[in-house]
Amino acid sequence: MFVLGIDPGLTRCGFGLIEGSFEGVESFRAVHAGVLETDPAADVELRLAQIHLDLDTLLVELAPDAVVVERVFFQRNAKTAIPVAQASGVAVALAGAKGLTVRQFTAQQVKLAVTGYGAASKAQVQSMVAKLCGLREVPEPADAADALGLAITYFMTERIERRYSVATT
Repeated sequence: MFVLGIDPGLTRCGFGLIEGSFEGVESFRAVHAGVLETDPAADVELRLAQIHLDLDTLLVELAPDAVVVERVFFQRNAKTAIPVAQASGVAVALAGAKGLTVRQFTAQQVKLAVTGYGAASKAQVQSMVAKLCGLREVPEPADAADALGLAITYFMTERIERRYSVATT
């Protein structure tokens, strides 16, 4: 199964495709990762349109079975959160329109799934992403590593939910 993680952002939108399964030993293969970028000087509607176009192309090229988008959570700066939420909305709507399974996880949920500790540092998460995928180095840029972490979280969460579902039936 292929899962595409998306770390939304208006300037930099990270993406990462993971191949994994729900059977046997947990192993993940990072297939492709990177960032989509928009011009910070451009109007927001043009930037969102560019993200839409780029994500649409990515979804067609990578053909994931599911898409995971980081759930926007903010405590201090609504001005920063709004553009991220807009980019997130584009990703969720586009994946949904294509009939893909869409899940959203907060950064804390990713930290817990990937490292086992909900307050792990960004560096710890990125290091575990590399380790879980058998990579020699942490994927760069950080947005791409974060997107891979989102996809890994999908597999971890689904495995638990499937085991729980079987145990309760």
